[in-house]
Amino acid sequence: MTRSAQLACLLVCINLFSAGDAQTLPESGAEVTVRVELSRTIGAFEPVANWFGFDESNYASMPYGQQLLRELHDLSPEPVHIRSHHLLTTGNGVPELKWSSSNVFRIGPDGRPVYDFAITDRTFDAYRKAGVRPFVELGFMPKDLAARVPGITAYQLHYPAPTMGGSVNNPPRDYNLWRDLVRTYVAHLAARYGANEVRTWYFEVWNEPDIIYWHGTQQEYFKLYDYAVDGVLSALPGARVGGPATTGPASPKAAAYLRAFLDHCLNDRSAASGKAVPLDFISYHPKGRPQLVNGHIEMGLANELQSVEAGFRIVAGYPRFRRLPIILSEADPEGCAACSAKDHPANAYRNDSLYASYTAAAFKSMLDLAAQNQVNLRAMLTWAFEFENGGYFEGLRTLSTRGIDKPILNFFRMTGLMQGDRVLASSSGQVPLEQLVRSGARSAPDVDALATRSAPGAGGDAGRSAAVLVWNYDDDDLPAAPAQVRIVVEGVPAGVTRVLLTRYRIDATHSNAYTVWKQMGSPDSPTAAQYAQLKAAGQLQTLASPEWLDASDGHISLSSELPRQAVELLRLSW
Repeated sequence: MTRSAQLACLLVCINLFSAGDAQTLPESGAEVTVRVELSRTIGAFEPVANWFGFDESNYASMPYGQQLLRELHDLSPEPVHIRSHHLLTTGNGVPELKWSSSNVFRIGPDGRPVYDFAITDRTFDAYRKAGVRPFVELGFMPKDLAARVPGITAYQLHYPAPTMGGSVNNPPRDYNLWRDLVRTYVAHLAARYGANEVRTWYFEVWNEPDIIYWHGTQQEYFKLYDYAVDGVLSALPGARVGGPATTGPASPKAAAYLRAFLDHCLNDRSAASGKAVPLDFISYHPKGRPQLVNGHIEMGLANELQSVEAGFRIVAGYPRFRRLPIILSEADPEGCAACSAKDHPANAYRNDSLYASYTAAAFKSMLDLAAQNQVNLRAMLTWAFEFENGGYFEGLRTLSTRGIDKPILNFFRMTGLMQGDRVLASSSGQVPLEQLVRSGARSAPDVDALATRSAPGAGGDAGRSAAVLVWNYDDDDLPAAPAQVRIVVEGVPAGVTRVLLTRYRIDATHSNAYTVWKQMGSPDSPTAAQYAQLKAAGQLQTLASPEWLDASDGHISLSSELPRQAVELLRLSW
């Protein structure tokens, strides 16, 4: 039996465990049992959460942006990948909401292309300095290369106008010039950062061509893709290329677009080379849909998971592409990072632990959906970074605010502490996967877990540590009694009598600078002492001092009072 088949079988066991309790899911404050079996390995734990992105590429080289890039690098020993828009956009390099630029290409007075990599180099040098790995989105169209499209006159529209409505999202007026731009751009990156290094990056063609980010036809996007890929590979043979970065395929229109793109890659000849169309990875964008219901936030986890599943099923229908990496190159609770909670109150989830608990539930669900469909999920990319000059906690979708880390960043610090192999974890409080996909966590909270064990081998703590991630998530952000969670860990190696436990927690009073900021009176200009306090509150915090637990017959047992919308990580070592 293959590893993917083993994983599918184990997931059936998990779902059967939870399905038996589907009609008696625990109510608020009820007791939940989480059982972890360290000896039952599901498969390697892939770092699919180590991917982040943002509209404003110029933020990468600004002070808070550089600070955050270093923090992202430090999340995990595995590479962290960064995607951003506007890498080819014409402009002065000064970012605005949903806008950035590199000014890499223009047409000179003699009608020939002129290249300027000064702004591009600042961005990619910041990535190199921080030690993160670029995920290169080839977009958008330089002003001098944009074709004319009826009804579109301005190159840039300023937010809150729909910034994708300008000619920056037009097709190229000359596809050979577009190919030459991409070839020259990639050749510059390879020369500056090393060809072998750049071959570890991913090159994605455009962003969401199925909506108004692309002002051409579907066939024109396929041509754009062909010429871009030909440019990449002529500059750097062996580079990784893919797309189409469509919106969520729960939409019939997006699903049809994704299928048509895969059909193009499977059956057509490249418009640029006349050869087979290269495709090394497949990307699309699942999103949730929070809303205000009777005065409280109700998240839309089901919306995001339905798009994830729809895309997996489409890819699984193509045997040639089924094992290609799938990169969810924007996977988020909703679709507008720059839409402040001041103007969109349902987006207030972003500042507090609700964002972290939502992401925990989505994270495990995506892993399990990939296993069910036997596809290769490579990345769950969070489209959130920082807005350099914004106010504190103004409700933008960010990982930090003016250098103060938000609870969501601590969720990724938790997943960065999970390595090795995924092992079987089941919970009597789990909402069954099919129910999460169908309707989310609304009739009862999702109190569930994900567990790993360090893989055997030489060096470090190989085979001598484990991590258990536990959360108490509900779509409806309403007050509730904590869940009383009993965690039983089985399969502790023979001869081990004591296990060291370290507990990390994200909730209202742990790893949560937003709570501390509100307690200060929500200052617009914190004092130096207040800022230092906020910086400390934004770090991942332990619930209590580390403690030694007795292991008996290969198992340990402990309990946790887990508040609603809280996430806890239990680190075990022996």
